[in-house]
Amino acid sequence: MKFTCLSKGSGFHFPPCHMLNFCGIRILFDCPLDLSGLMAFSPIPTSLDALLFEESNNNEKRHKIEDLLDAKSLIFAEPWYKTVNNLHLWNASLIDVILISSPMGIMGLPFLTRRKGLSAKIYVTEASARLGQLMMEDLVSMHAEFRQFYGPEESNFPPWLRQEELEILPSVLKDILLGKDGVESGGWTPMYSAADVKDCILKIDTVNYAQEVCYNGTLVIKAFSCGVEIGSCNWILDGPKGDIAYLSSSCFFSAHTMTFDYRSLQGTSSLIYSDFSSLSDAQDIEDGDNNSDPTSDTLLPLSFQDMDESSLNSDENLEEKEKLVFICSCAIECVKDGGSVLIPINRLGTILQLLEEMTTSLEASAMEVPIYIISSVAEELLALLNIIPEWLCKQRQERLFAGEPLFAHVKLQKEKKIHVVPNIHSHQLLMNWQEPCIVFCPHWSLRIGPVVHLLRRWCGDPKSLLILEDIVNPELALLPFKPVAMKVLQCLFPSGIGLQKVQPLLKTLQPKTVMFPEDLRLKTSFSCEKSFSVSYYTEAEPLKVSCQKDSSELKIAADLASQFYWKTFKKEGINVTRLKGNLLMENGRHHLLLDNNKKTSESNSSLVRCGLADYNKLLPALSEMGINASIEIVKDDVESQNVCLVHTKEPYKALIEIGNTSTVITTADANVASILYKAIDNILDGV
Repeated sequence: MKFTCLSKGSGFHFPPCHMLNFCGIRILFDCPLDLSGLMAFSPIPTSLDALLFEESNNNEKRHKIEDLLDAKSLIFAEPWYKTVNNLHLWNASLIDVILISSPMGIMGLPFLTRRKGLSAKIYVTEASARLGQLMMEDLVSMHAEFRQFYGPEESNFPPWLRQEELEILPSVLKDILLGKDGVESGGWTPMYSAADVKDCILKIDTVNYAQEVCYNGTLVIKAFSCGVEIGSCNWILDGPKGDIAYLSSSCFFSAHTMTFDYRSLQGTSSLIYSDFSSLSDAQDIEDGDNNSDPTSDTLLPLSFQDMDESSLNSDENLEEKEKLVFICSCAIECVKDGGSVLIPINRLGTILQLLEEMTTSLEASAMEVPIYIISSVAEELLALLNIIPEWLCKQRQERLFAGEPLFAHVKLQKEKKIHVVPNIHSHQLLMNWQEPCIVFCPHWSLRIGPVVHLLRRWCGDPKSLLILEDIVNPELALLPFKPVAMKVLQCLFPSGIGLQKVQPLLKTLQPKTVMFPEDLRLKTSFSCEKSFSVSYYTEAEPLKVSCQKDSSELKIAADLASQFYWKTFKKEGINVTRLKGNLLMENGRHHLLLDNNKKTSESNSSLVRCGLADYNKLLPALSEMGINASIEIVKDDVESQNVCLVHTKEPYKALIEIGNTSTVITTADANVASILYKAIDNILDGV
């Protein structure tokens, strides 16, 4: 088995991407899109911005000033999108299977499906496929504003990727375009179309949790909930040579989606650990004063089975609740002062919880403040949430059985406390608009979508509030809107396994081999008593790992099994039978069927000999046939093992070489060889 990490990603919005060669089948895990690359581009300019840029662009004496970064440093052009750079090194036609683990992991798939030669089977959970489709359609819709402003592309190679243009860019922007090692320019590609998205979805095979699908009769594939987002999953691959669990970013507590089904991943031959979210936890530990041993018993339980599941989730539940309450309290204070709140968060679960908490806080403070949700797919997305109870957590499902709506937005829309509109210029929004207000809208990059127009409206208002996700460079994100007088609240929403839970989780899952990120090696120290071996992987470096089952199951037809006649070899401690049938592979399992061909011959009834000749028995057998022989023990330098040479002199001259794996008769006369073969045949066991 060969495993290659193509990209370790950078959190929730850009999940990792891997390639696995298992049982001769090439499997791609996820095809994400790095939307943080949008920060290198300017949003749609205002008339003043466009004039300033045109003046600076016409200046032939424009030179690079020592890392000067301002709004005019950004790229004024239709954005391209950054895909996984290492994926471009692979021939798409050689990929056999694509497994998508989350709605974010599907965002770059249209770039792959529009390539010529791709014939891979694509498996996605039904919920992830639908949510991913809506997210891709929304991205295409938001990007259309750039095309309307800049017009069609003049060439297939953008001017901003030319070497002379790159040289005058500040280092921050150059790192985004080329990567820190300067080799990531190949990952940029123009935006896909709505037709590409539709064609991509048509090529997908959807699955449910725990549903078995079989690829090529050899590989059985199953998805299990990972608890991060609706439809997100981990994978188990079961093949003739072993079984592999693929562990993506997972979350033990979820207030909206089905919880992490880690028990279904137990006992596999190998486990690919692909949750890099612990890196942020590790950074928090380094930045703080916590000098505790990360493997001490005070921090880590022996196993999850020793803990009550409610206590396992209580910390995460409490922390998440406190964070939502704090965000809402800040929003309420802002509205009380007469400011508006802008929330460009793209996490569906977080939006749903914020909506519920926000309306509860408003009711408690006896305030009537309009809440707007602005997105081209918002109405369809909220309608979808009402018909997918099987993908939700038990608490949400219980609401359904109690006759209550799954989410609070249903009641809020009926009471007209929230307004769902497709775009910033819609007639419905213009007729109902009032400030102060609270607005949910895309996009967290602050470069495309309704957030650009609203941020320009409120960025100079010190009473207003912008609630940001924990993005890589907030200063760069806000660059086009400076000076920014409005308050900015940056929130970290974890979406993965905490560092302190990595070791007890793996101890509970009990795989034989774990493929673990090298980046987490120094952060997670595995105990000496661990029951599994660990192989560390790094980005773009292939890793070979042995993956073998202890035993394989063989299904045998009853009419064939009834014909078995067992022979016991006491020395080897095995039972052997001879049979004739058809061996085939179906749904990842071996099947042995009766051969309907009734041909009979002497050769079919003759015994098949097993084992190696014992020279202590061979000499008496040759003597009975009137053949004199002598023994010589020599050491084979090539094989580093003892070889027995039996020399026959009278009446036949020949050499019998008995090794550890074979017996060879050497003689000039075929009749002599036949006689000696019979002597050896007589001393061997037969079946």
